[in-house]
Amino acid sequence: MTALRSLLFTILFYGGTVVYVLLSFPIALFGQRPLRRHVGNWARFHRRCAAWILGIRSRTEGDPPTGAVVVAAKHQSMFETLEIVLLLDEPAIVMKRQLADIPLFGWVTLRYGCIPVDRSGGGAALRRMMRAAGDAIAQGRPIVIFPEGTRVRPGERPPLQPGFAGLYRALKLPVVPLALDSGRLWPRGFAKRPGIVTMRFGETVPPGLPRGEAESAVHRAINALDPAA
Repeated sequence: MTALRSLLFTILFYGGTVVYVLLSFPIALFGQRPLRRHVGNWARFHRRCAAWILGIRSRTEGDPPTGAVVVAAKHQSMFETLEIVLLLDEPAIVMKRQLADIPLFGWVTLRYGCIPVDRSGGGAALRRMMRAAGDAIAQGRPIVIFPEGTRVRPGERPPLQPGFAGLYRALKLPVVPLALDSGRLWPRGFAKRPGIVTMRFGETVPPGLPRGEAESAVHRAINALDPAA
């Protein structure tokens, strides 16, 4: 049954996603607001497919932040990348620069207001990232970053990437950690298991702390639901 559910989800969700992506190009021509509503609809489509087909739902612990803050999230599966869009108010998501370079798709992500980061781009890349982040802050949008830098399996707790410290120091915004345990149900590979994903917003880390103190607080909080914690 698990394999059948996973196959049905793959067919319906990714088939529907092709339609959403194709529609995003003309919608993006009308501005950011219509595009962000469209992305929200795609995220709701994902939520319904995950719940009705896979039997995967989420519960939220703590209060989702509002306004211009940095949300530092654990990353264990694709599930949270779309669920976060629904938990927050039109978040600006920090993503790899390579995704922004994909023809058409990259233009749409930038139009939405994602923030590309090039880890090897030096000062010019940092300035581009800061301009994009400044636009999001001016609009009162939360900024989402996956500070460990990549998707990890349950039990893995890699150190935070240096980019987090640079963003924290430069933006001077409070950071709200987000712990989650989606990897239990949505592991790498094809099969996905039914259950409840917990999304836990932790205590706010204020701006201006020493780097080590801020990184330690965020790392500890985003791994609060990890089996190794």
